Amino acid sequence: MSNVPVAVVTGSNKGIGFAIVQALCKQFPGDVYLTARDPGRGQDAVAKLQKEGLRALFHQLDIDDLQSIRALRDFLKEKYGGLNVLVNNAGIAFKVHDTTPFAVQAEVTLKTNFFGTRNVCTELFPLVKPYGRVVNVSSMVSSSALQGCSQELQQKFRSSTITEDELVELMNKFVEDTKKGVHEKEGWPNTAYGVSKIGVTVLSRIQARMLNETRKGDHILLNACCPGWVRTDMAGPKAPKSPDEGAETPVYLALLPSDADGPHGQFLSNKTVRTW
Repeated sequence: MSNVPVAVVTGSNKGIGFAIVQALCKQFPGDVYLTARDPGRGQDAVAKLQKEGLRALFHQLDIDDLQSIRALRDFLKEKYGGLNVLVNNAGIAFKVHDTTPFAVQAEVTLKTNFFGTRNVCTELFPLVKPYGRVVNVSSMVSSSALQGCSQELQQKFRSSTITEDELVELMNKFVEDTKKGVHEKEGWPNTAYGVSKIGVTVLSRIQARMLNETRKGDHILLNACCPGWVRTDMAGPKAPKSPDEGAETPVYLALLPSDADGPHGQFLSNKTVRTW
């Protein structure tokens, strides 16, 4: 078993994820794993970094597939005895003008962005070593979507006592409400991506609370962040930030020094804690 520290970035063969891997290769004192659903694309991305003189390693990961998550878990456990840095970056978004029915968009988007991310956390959290860092890439859209929720929903999502089960119930309710065509009547905003990222931000708050309760002495720091509006395949060419700029906040949180006692359980953009 290797004593080398290890970092994993989900969904990192392109865009912000790739830029995060690139930055970690330069700054993280250990092995950095680039992951992708498609091994060919993943290997190509690793080769691209090699040309820049950077060493990333590849492991296949499809966050929609529990077997794939568990294969990564077993590999990390066997080879490294754990995990030091986890950046949950993988996510999807439908284009604004996509004609896919909204209920389908809701189900597909939440499946990956919320439920897939949660599954990665469930499987990999037991591996996170003391002084580990977990970064859940969310979005400022989670804030604007929260504003678009009914007062009752806002209250639930801002609650400091909401449980993971209650959050899962709410995320499932959103999907069901879209299928019945009553989501707006039930107080939901008209954005599947936004609701999926509310889920990620609130999940992060719950996870940080749980870490405080179950692993207080381990000094693990977990946060959600918004990379900003970044020029990627997902966000399009008009966005103001480059992927490197989008990677800044996630990388900052992934590399918080071992003597840092925060931020923890927060939502950040531009390296600044935002009110939720």
